[in-house]
Amino acid sequence: MSAIADLVAVLRDPEAGQRWTGARWTAVLCVARAEALDGTLAHRCADIDSPAPVAAQLADIRAAAAVATTRALWEAEMARRALVPLATPVVLLKGTAYAAAALDPAPGRQIGDLDILVPRQALDAVEAALLGAGWEWVKHDAYDDAYYRRWMHELPPLIHATRDRMIDVHHTILPPTARPTPDAAAMIADAVALDGGLHILSPADMICHAAAHLIADGDLAGGLRNLWDIDRLLRGFAAENADFWRMLETRSRDHGLVASVTRALRLAHRLYATPVPKMHRDRSASDAPFVRRLLARDDWGRERRGISRFAFYVRSHLLRMPLRLLLPHLATKWRRRERY
Repeated sequence: MSAIADLVAVLRDPEAGQRWTGARWTAVLCVARAEALDGTLAHRCADIDSPAPVAAQLADIRAAAAVATTRALWEAEMARRALVPLATPVVLLKGTAYAAAALDPAPGRQIGDLDILVPRQALDAVEAALLGAGWEWVKHDAYDDAYYRRWMHELPPLIHATRDRMIDVHHTILPPTARPTPDAAAMIADAVALDGGLHILSPADMICHAAAHLIADGDLAGGLRNLWDIDRLLRGFAAENADFWRMLETRSRDHGLVASVTRALRLAHRLYATPVPKMHRDRSASDAPFVRRLLARDDWGRERRGISRFAFYVRSHLLRMPLRLLLPHLATKWRRRERY
């Protein structure tokens, strides 16, 4: 079995790693680190017997992940303080949302940038407040700035001058030029308040966002981690609310994300044995390229299957923007690269 298949297997059932040698663990750790799943792996395997050097490394990974989570939550608090005078809802997204609400994907989950969702009409005020609180632009090029503001679902990225932490301010969850057009206003209206004034998406909307990010937006880089998020969220939400699956069906239809959510459910069931409704358990031949892309690493954690990765890279651009807009954009980026 390949190391990436071993990683999927041990995430599904940590007992699978009980009989592994140190060499097999080394390969799995390499792949987990490449997929940003090493912290998750360390938490999942905290209570199993593993070779002493492996156990020590897993403990170190858990400790580092705890520090990283604390930093991420502090950054969310700093954003809250900067934006509270605006009296506008601020919705945490992705990893920071999971950590702030203590949701099932949170333990060990690697968190990169702080992602927030705010009403589109509040963007100017949010931008000014963040700039006034010490954030500054990452991209200073006029073309990139204009591209983000006209075509993207977020402001150009900002980074804090002293804390060196980035924030992505979203006004919706997919580019306006993408084929699905999720209702961001409805997501914000139904967001769940946390203690302290920040919000997270409702359970159904959280799955819709995760599925959109995995299937309808990106090139599936880091897709195993995103699919693991979906697995953990689905298990938790379905256990808490018997009506969850109906709510998810309704919400995915409202946001135009039925196809993305349906595929995400099938993939989660196929790779992580996620307990989804029976209608989503049957395999589809069209899922095979997605599985191939999700598992495209060798036992050193290096990317492989270059044709598959390139095909999904092209697909991600085509999903984000029609050719009549994409080709001039790519031509402009190529000319600027050649110039500099």
